Amino acid sequence: MRSRDGNSPLLRTIALILFTLVSLEAQEYLISYRYVVKDAILYNEKLDISPAMKKCKGEPQKEFILQDVFGKDLKRKLKNSPEEFIDYIHKLGLHVNYQNTNIDSISSSSIIMTLRTTCFKVDFNENFAKIAPLK
Repeated sequence: MRSRDGNSPLLRTIALILFTLVSLEAQEYLISYRYVVKDAILYNEKLDISPAMKKCKGEPQKEFILQDVFGKDLKRKLKNSPEEFIDYIHKLGLHVNYQNTNIDSISSSSIIMTLRTTCFKVDFNENFAKIAPLK
């Protein structure tokens, strides 16, 4: 049965379902991390997060579940409490660069650990997000 505007209730229901499916599609973010230690003192730590400008290729790997995410602002959530996510990044594997220098009997060392820019697939639910790197 058609309504006055010419649309059937079935068409409206199908359109609503399609709109919901499109809005629930996973988002992709580019994330990089750098951790610098000089002479056993934390010198710098940087976590960069930005939405991917184009579709990333790859299959999702081991996922991480981030609790208490209300809304879809992943960047703000990770910047406010990054500890759990940074532990997850360390388990993924970081590129390590170690340097040790000796000048006039004075030793100096530096360690730089880096997660190169990686695409992550993020599925948001009501109060948590599933985050998985793409490989």
